[in-house]
Amino acid sequence: MTRTDNDSWDITESVGATALGVAMARADETNTAHPLFTDRYAQLFVDAATVRGWQPHTSGPMAERRRAIGGYAAARTKWFDEYFIAAGANGIDQAVILAAGLDARAWRLPWVDGTVVYEVDQPKVLEFKADTLAAHGIRSAVNYRAVAVDLRQDWPTALRQAGFDPSTPTAWSAEGLLPYLSAQAQDLLFERIAELSAPGSRVAVEAFSPGFFDPENLARRREQFRRLRDEAADANAPDVQDLWYIEERTDLAAWLAQRGWRITATEALDLMAGYGRPAPAELTDLTPRSVFIEGRLHG
Repeated sequence: MTRTDNDSWDITESVGATALGVAMARADETNTAHPLFTDRYAQLFVDAATVRGWQPHTSGPMAERRRAIGGYAAARTKWFDEYFIAAGANGIDQAVILAAGLDARAWRLPWVDGTVVYEVDQPKVLEFKADTLAAHGIRSAVNYRAVAVDLRQDWPTALRQAGFDPSTPTAWSAEGLLPYLSAQAQDLLFERIAELSAPGSRVAVEAFSPGFFDPENLARRREQFRRLRDEAADANAPDVQDLWYIEERTDLAAWLAQRGWRITATEALDLMAGYGRPAPAELTDLTPRSVFIEGRLHG
């Protein structure tokens, strides 16, 4: 699980496998009595990965982590859903989902007629998604365009080649992405977003609270996960922190505001409470210390 600057992955490996964990959480939420959203595609992805030999953890530390982040994943998904729906209702008909993973919004959201949705991610991840949906005869209701490129490479050129129009207001999203980028790669990502954004564009980001990389917070997460792993006698259960770049980061809210974006921000625990999905008290340390930022570029 050691990260390198040019590493790549399939859906069952490294960062790719985290998308399967999110798909499981979305499938779990869909099957609750009163789901915040419905994602009937999530289980299809999990099942397809299982056929490939991926073994989801249904007990032990990973199952406990699923319980810990279940409310977080549900609230996060709902927030990004509402963001895209509101952007469309306000006339934005071009969307870019960065590090799309197994996101199914291009298939399940009520997009405005004429909307073009671009998904940017590793080639093998997008191939897995396309193959799974095709196997079930599922097509997107919008103009969907996959852009198979690593976000650490020249993705703006690939995006333009796929038809992206930088003169048109765009709704951007970065969900479940930033911890897996180095600080330098994160800065470059948002510089490129800013360059490609016409007035009236919007951006939604799952970013870091000031205490996200606090050593004491990370140590508590490590210890809690170690305890769960020991209790389950599952020494091979992966710790997602091993995939993160733990580095000092740019304050994105301030960075965007300085460049003309009007910012709103909500802390993760407040978002979860607002959606009725509070974190279990005994597993609060496993809940990411994130802040959800929406920016709107003055037009």
